[in-house]
Amino acid sequence: MSDYKTIHGIKVKSYTTDPDNIIEGQVWYDKTNKVLQFETPNVTTAGSFRTGGDINTPRQSGGGFGIQTSALMFGGTPPDTASTELYDGTSWTEVNDLNAARQGVMGAGADGTSGIAIGGYPVTAATESWNGTSWTEVNDLNTARQDGAGSGIITSAIIGAGTTGSNTNIVETWNGTSWTEVADLNTTKRGRRGHSANNTAALISGGGPPTVADTELWNGSSWTEVNNLNTGRQQHGTSGISTDALVMGGEPATANAELWNGTSWSEQNNLSSSRKANMGAGTAPTSLALTFGGNDGTNRIAASEEWQGAGAAVLAWSTGANTNTPAVANRGHGTQGTQTAALATGGTGVIDNVESYDGTSWTEIADLNVAKQSSVSIGTNTATLVAGGYNGSSYLTTNESWNGSSWTETGDLNTAVGTGTGTGTATAGLAVGGVPSPTKANCQIWDGSSWTEVANLNSGRYGLNGAGTSTDGLVFAGSPEPAGVALTELWNGSAWTEVGDLNTARMQPGGSGTSTGAAIAFGGLNHATYHDLTEDWNGASWSEIADMNTARFAHGAAGSATAALAYQGSIPGGNTQAVEEWNQGKTLKTVDTD
Repeated sequence: MSDYKTIHGIKVKSYTTDPDNIIEGQVWYDKTNKVLQFETPNVTTAGSFRTGGDINTPRQSGGGFGIQTSALMFGGTPPDTASTELYDGTSWTEVNDLNAARQGVMGAGADGTSGIAIGGYPVTAATESWNGTSWTEVNDLNTARQDGAGSGIITSAIIGAGTTGSNTNIVETWNGTSWTEVADLNTTKRGRRGHSANNTAALISGGGPPTVADTELWNGSSWTEVNNLNTGRQQHGTSGISTDALVMGGEPATANAELWNGTSWSEQNNLSSSRKANMGAGTAPTSLALTFGGNDGTNRIAASEEWQGAGAAVLAWSTGANTNTPAVANRGHGTQGTQTAALATGGTGVIDNVESYDGTSWTEIADLNVAKQSSVSIGTNTATLVAGGYNGSSYLTTNESWNGSSWTETGDLNTAVGTGTGTGTATAGLAVGGVPSPTKANCQIWDGSSWTEVANLNSGRYGLNGAGTSTDGLVFAGSPEPAGVALTELWNGSAWTEVGDLNTARMQPGGSGTSTGAAIAFGGLNHATYHDLTEDWNGASWSEIADMNTARFAHGAAGSATAALAYQGSIPGGNTQAVEEWNQGKTLKTVDTD
């Protein structure tokens, strides 16, 4: 049998304590405890749902296909509509309508750029093909129907069940050009839903009336009854294929979700809200599924929910190397470098101190020309802009640029700003909010040489933070004192739009993220409470995740939503030099060799 050296080319090393800078996959022998040890990345053991972007027109009984980051929704009711919307993983956009309005329509497609809309009510055999821009009528079904189970892709799809006026078990397959009748289902129902990547292997679940838990499996030539759902349902959202499928919600209105592993169904964490007649999207793996629209039992709903399956990275904060100087009210709002290459600039006491981080240690480098605190800092550790701030007696318009070796004064802000935030880079940035009044809502954009005032925030504030770029930015939290706010606003390059609030209101949190589709907010102050809370933004909503090790506010920040840095700040009793790094957590495993 091969030994470790034969397989990996090196021997297992022995240590009396755990080695420094452990490499993923590294195995070592612990001489003290006489065990083999290794680290494994932490991942989730169960899937869960979180809020996605709302559809523009609330509806039920429409069709859908695609994946979580590229999905299409079409048709629905009431009233019967031809409306079509495209999802990009963050928001829904109205695109060209179906040629014919309908509800009870079925769909098949790999993503939002191609697929087919099948049948519907008023009962029709019509099939329309989507090319990413518009719908085209193509060959009809052999049997007109609505409210059946459609799945597959634009060149290889399958549809079964539904109603023609009475329930049917007729099945047809699509080859990209025309429909062909094949072997019937064993059970005659409507409200059934399908899961498949093509027309040679499929799964159909549920149905009614009355509501059933039946499941049937297609092998390309015949249907076989297999293990039932745990909870019967019809008109539910679905995703996946015949060996890996997910059902979400359904009639009667439920939040229940179940996962199929190729043999049986298991109950999963519920949707955030109950719904029926909802649509779904997502092909294998079902780790990234989506459901949208439907009816909560009383009203049509616009909400989307995104499924993240088991095995997702579990992120956590760990201790990094301390800065040389404790400071507070410095700035590094999400774009002043990365987790392994960041800057800390200025701070309380009105200092001109600058420190550079290389992922291991902090080094003092060339000072700012103007000592300050509470400035707006954007860019990288080799190309940074530090704008505005407070010099102990007044708020500033001064602007300094860092080229990796020295600071140069450059074009001033139009309006003095302190305790604001920024997004973007040293050549294309945005300065947002801050004090003194009346600048709390003011926004100024930087083009590399000068600042221009642009559209104000909807809610003026200071002590906020942000992520993103000068044309696609996100800001959150902030004044008024002492509680702060949970408000979040999104910048599209010309105007601000209020979007989903943080779960916890706060002032002066840290913020990291390079896009408006993925950011984190961490720490902050609410009344006299120093927060260690971390929240994750997915482009549509905030979700609470792992806490920081040290609660703090007015701290510096850098990096992305999955590799962030928090440094310095105010803690109970004073200022801190403490640094924390945000990464996927790891667990130490042992193997007894006795």
